[in-house]
This record gives sequence, C-alpha cells and structure tokens, in this order.
Amino acid sequence: MAEKLPAFRRRLGRPLPLTEKILLTHLHDPEHQELVRGRSNLQLHPDRVAMQDATAQMALLQFMTAGRDRVAVPTTLHCDHMIQAYVGAKADTERALHENEEVYTFLQKVSEKYGIGFWRPGSGIIHQVVLENYAFPGGLMIGTDSHTPNAGGLGMLAIGVGGADAVDAMVGMPWEVKYPELIGIHLTGRLSGWTSPKDVILYLCGVLTVKGGTNKILEYFGPGTRSISCTGKGTITNMGAELGATTSVFPYDDRM
Repeated sequence: MAEKLPAFRRRLGRPLPLTEKILLTHLHDPEHQELVRGRSNLQLHPDRVAMQDATAQMALLQFMTAGRDRVAVPTTLHCDHMIQAYVGAKADTERALHENEEVYTFLQKVSEKYGIGFWRPGSGIIHQVVLENYAFPGGLMIGTDSHTPNAGGLGMLAIGVGGADAVDAMVGMPWEVKYPELIGIHLTGRLSGWTSPKDVILYLCGVLTVKGGTNKILEYFGPGTRSISCTGKGTITNMGAELGATTSVFPYDDRM
C-alpha cells in the first residue's frame, strides 16, 4: 500500500485519510479513474468476499454460469441466517438442518467445487467468524449482508452488497461503488463505567438519523479509539448500517 500512496497524494493535492488509502490502493485502473467524492463510480478489486446462506443461493447460481473453475478471490460462505431461534442452539440447529437439508447440500457441494470456504450450520455468526478469522487492517472486503461493516472494527473496509455485486468480484471483474463522501468522527477521552461502545453509535444515530450516512463512510479517529476493544469497535462499525452508511472503519491500534 505505502508505495502507491504518494502518487495519489500528489494527484489530489492533500493528505489521505485511512478510508481513501484503502479505496485508492484497490482501484482497477488507478491512472484513468476519475476521483471525485460523491460523483465518481470507483472500480475496485476487493481482497475477499463473504456470503451468508440466504443470499448466497442466487449468487452461486449466477456464478456457476460464468464458466470459471474456481473463484477469483478468497471467498467464504457462512450458514447462519437460516437457523431460526425457537428453543436453543442445539435444537434450533438440528431443526434447520432438517428443514433446509437440500439448500445446505447445494451450498456445500458448490463451495467444494469452486474453492469457497464453507462454514456449516452451527459454526458461528458470519460477522464474528469473519472478524476472528479473515478481517485484517487495510483490507477491502464485500459481503452479502448489510452488517458486513462489522469487520471495520479490525481496520478493514467491509461493505455490504447484493449477490450480483459479490459475483462480479468472484469472477475477477471490478466491483463498482460510488466514491463515498467521508464523515470523520473524532473520539477523545475514555468510556466510563456506565457506558459501552453501543452508546457511541446510538448517539450518532440520533445526530445523523437513519439516512445521514447514505453514500458516506464513517471513519473514527482520535485518542478515544484506543480505549475501545476490537469487538467494541466492531459493534460500532456494525451498527453504522443503521445510518445508511456505506461502511465504517477504525484505525489500527494494539487493542486489535
């Protein structure tokens, strides 16, 4: 990343926030890409794709028509959304396995054929599994779930998309998104014993409303970020979706 950034600083004539460092170093055609926030359509190559079982079905059917032997980027599929909570983890998982046997078999067989990591029912919630196993600072990931931005708690730009968008990346095509505007959130001090990370994002929801983040990325910075744990950061970035934000991100620190 570092060797690519000086050219972008010269071109834009200003310092680059973390958000732009990640976006611009994942451009498909850096030399010819128009770079106007809120107007340009960026063509990007994500590092990873993540899918959940409900939205993956149509995405995989579409991918299978592309004629590829394997996915072009590392991709994982997580079976969690089709498990409904009725009694408890064990009983509910067994019920889902019985009711959705045909779907799970299809998802597993296709994943095995095309080199997709398959997390079977009961393996965990997609957002936590991704945070613990696949997220990394400075990366760009798209996922077929609105709360994909949870991985922003580990310094990754993680953006929720539709299945067709995921397929673009899986077949090696550039993925397109409007160049987001940026909202910087400067955190100072520390959370007291009567507050939690969720209070931060709930306050922002009250300030910005449910559409205040549309076509924008929320970037947190300042000394206050270091007092929040990685999972706490993930809670905040996860709920950025409630503001309509494209995604949210924290800078790297030793709490990650």
